[in-house]
Amino acid sequence: MAAAAAERAEGPPLPGPPGGRPRPVCSRPYFLVLMVFAHLYVLNVLGLLLFVHLSAGEAGGPPASPPPPPPPPLPPPSSPARALPRLEGIKVGHTQRVELVPGRAHAVRTLSLKPLLFEIPNFLTEEECKLIVHLAQLKGLQKSQILPTDDYEEAMEMIEISQMDIFNLLDHNQDGQLQLKEVLTHTRLGNGRWMTPENIREMYTAVKADPDGNGVLSLEEFKQLNIRDFHKYMGSQKVKMSDLVRNSQHTWLYQGEGAHQVMRAIRQRVMRLTRLPPEIVEHSEPLQVVRYDQGGHYHAHMDSGPVFPETACSHTKLVANESAPFETSCRYVTVLFYLNNVTGGGETVFPIADNRTYEEMSLIQNDVDLRDTRKNCDKGNLRVKPQQGTAVFWYNYLSDGEGTVLFQGSALGRGRTAGGDSRCLLAVAGRSEESQKGGSCLLVGTGGSTCHQLGRSFLTLKGLCLQAVGQWLLMPLGDRSS
Repeated sequence: MAAAAAERAEGPPLPGPPGGRPRPVCSRPYFLVLMVFAHLYVLNVLGLLLFVHLSAGEAGGPPASPPPPPPPPLPPPSSPARALPRLEGIKVGHTQRVELVPGRAHAVRTLSLKPLLFEIPNFLTEEECKLIVHLAQLKGLQKSQILPTDDYEEAMEMIEISQMDIFNLLDHNQDGQLQLKEVLTHTRLGNGRWMTPENIREMYTAVKADPDGNGVLSLEEFKQLNIRDFHKYMGSQKVKMSDLVRNSQHTWLYQGEGAHQVMRAIRQRVMRLTRLPPEIVEHSEPLQVVRYDQGGHYHAHMDSGPVFPETACSHTKLVANESAPFETSCRYVTVLFYLNNVTGGGETVFPIADNRTYEEMSLIQNDVDLRDTRKNCDKGNLRVKPQQGTAVFWYNYLSDGEGTVLFQGSALGRGRTAGGDSRCLLAVAGRSEESQKGGSCLLVGTGGSTCHQLGRSFLTLKGLCLQAVGQWLLMPLGDRSS
């Protein structure tokens, strides 16, 4: 009875394998899963060992060479390299606001995209314009014309260039003949005089350069010439003021420490407008004030001259190529502002502004020279009328550094006018831009490789240069070299 009660308390027996066989520990699927994980683990371990072996190199091999020592740190530059700032024109007629004076925004309107040109009304106040004119009168003015020089022939002889090289230089289209307009584009031939087709024909006749009288010099005719005869003829001609490349008066006004507060304020204003580094603007040339009386003019030229082997940038000549017989100004930007109003003439003209294409020879067609301010100032694409206190700002180089900007000032009609240019002077390579002004009208364009021998009044160091048109012109050109 007791045994039966105990059996009932333990419950029914668990089911067992049939036939009395022992029960397995795990099922077949469980075993397969376990083996798969085991193989994966072994493969991971082998892969890790192989990675370590390849990274460390084979055992027993030569020891790996130590890594080379790091290069010594470069000395810190004296000034960080940076690209020169450049305002965006967007489109012709676009206006942007720039704070040139604390608490006051000026309108900067795009007049042209090629050259990149802006107009800033009220750049100077009426009181500031009058003060600048007064300071210039107190300082005294001198003639600013690039006059013919006695040592011009000697300087030309210093250039190691053959007569054949001169012919190839003048022969712009390389057709083996010198057209009148090809000779006219090289204004150095005039040595301070403005050459016209009539002048060239008279010179040909005087030196017997053109036997057949067709106005064209062949290579054979050019080889028969004596270049000295040209120089002697030019030196024997009486020069009229109206025949000069430039007819004006100018003086220089200091803008550095100790200068009048208005002069220093103008420099700060130019710095804010151009966004140029202070070290460039603060080492700029003095402010040049130029006056054009009735009939005063400045024919078309470029504000930054082309760089040739025989030329040197004026502001780097002392530390660069001192043996170069000719100098040229290397200017990045020009800011021109007018110091008074005029009743007639005085426009700043850009004859080929925004032309899709440009060819230097196209400026002279059928004896019509668009660079001549006395005759063709009204034929330019863009003309800016003088307005007291207004500034005109342009870059002397296109964005690719290849283009140039041409402008001029024509004869002043009546009275006197005033204006100013601010130029940033930098050493450059490649084609550059020259500017030219004159009395009642200024001419500006793009392109060209015309070169000019600048007078000593244009000797410059790096910095800015301001120039004005009409009766008065204002040009900060930088510290003058000795």
